[in-house]
Amino acid sequence: MKFTDWSIVDYKETLNKQELLFQQIIQAKKEGKDTRHLETVFLCEHPHVYTLGKNGHVNNLLINEEFLKQIGATFYKIERGGDITYHGPGQLVGYPILDLDNHGGSLKGYIFKMEEAIIQTLAHFGISGARLDGATGVWLEGNLETARKICAIGVRASRFVTMHGFALNVNTDLSYFNYINPCGFVDKGVTSMERELKKTIDINSVKEVFRKYFI
Repeated sequence: MKFTDWSIVDYKETLNKQELLFQQIIQAKKEGKDTRHLETVFLCEHPHVYTLGKNGHVNNLLINEEFLKQIGATFYKIERGGDITYHGPGQLVGYPILDLDNHGGSLKGYIFKMEEAIIQTLAHFGISGARLDGATGVWLEGNLETARKICAIGVRASRFVTMHGFALNVNTDLSYFNYINPCGFVDKGVTSMERELKKTIDINSVKEVFRKYFI
């Protein structure tokens, strides 16, 4: 699996680069070519940005355009699954551009594997993450009133080629989640590795561990 680290990069730039590779892999599939050499997992952080999935509800963004400017954030409607989420500094974002025909061909199975890689990564750092019935992503204490999300997942797929991916809160400024209903939920909180472990985490070490567990 090829990994490319973009460090801190503007969201729109990553969206354009994802789309380019996404279309290249789809075209290669149409031509009957091997796509494995094209597959790439992009890892990065973003400046403050909110993104809304194609089936999301814009009223889950709780602030107006003027307030977005005040907090230094931008907003995009995009073609992935899921509702609204936040990306920002200290959050590890991963964009796997993969041909699932090379990895079992199941979108549901792919999302399961992505969740599992995050769960194993968190376990490496001493955090017990798990799935929550009826919701994608990785949660802590998902069946309790204290349920809180630590990793959001939203994927777009065409011809079993994927783009978009996951957002793991490592040292994220969680106050930015106060301005949305994260992933459409109004009754559950969010957290970060930093909050759970009560210390700042080296995000590069998180990247290294994730690489070991992902597909």
